[in-house]
Amino acid sequence: MQSSLSVITVGVRDLEVTYAFYSSRLGWETAQYVPEEVIFYQVGPGLLLAFFRRDHLAAEAGPMGEAGAAPVTLGHNVGSPAEVDAVLAEAAAAGGSITAPGTQMSWGGYSGYFTDPDGYRWEVCYNPGLRIDANGKVILEVVEAAAAGPVPAAASDQPG
Repeated sequence: MQSSLSVITVGVRDLEVTYAFYSSRLGWETAQYVPEEVIFYQVGPGLLLAFFRRDHLAAEAGPMGEAGAAPVTLGHNVGSPAEVDAVLAEAAAAGGSITAPGTQMSWGGYSGYFTDPDGYRWEVCYNPGLRIDANGKVILEVVEAAAAGPVPAAASDQPG
C-alpha cells in the first residue's frame, strides 16, 4: 500500500451542529454537504476532512468508541504565534472550548488547543521548522528554541 491519505473521516453526534460550527461560524467552505449524512471540507492539497453521522458511520464501518477515546488531535498550522491566538479566539467565539491556551513550546514553536462541539481536539500551531514546498511536500526542520525568536507580549501574557 502506498503511503497516502486522502480523507480523514470522523463521526459526529449531530451533523447540523457540526455544520453550524465549521461552516457558519468558522466560515469553512464545504466541498460537499449531504444534510443528515456527511459534510466534506477540503483541508489541503488532495486532502478532505469528512464529518459523518456517528450512527451511520458505525453502521457502515462497525461499532466505534466514544469521541475522545482515541488519543488523536487534528492539527492546524499557522504562520505566527499571533495567528495561533487569533484562531483560538475565533474557535472559542464560534462555540469551541479552549483546552490549552497558546503557549511557547520547548521545541521552539507555539501552540494551543481547542475542541469542537463533538470534543474533537484541534492543535493550532506555529512551527517555524515546518514549511510546504511548491509540490505540496511537507518539510520539517529542527528548530532550536532560542532561534524561534521572542513570543509577542500578548501571547506571553497568557497562562500556561
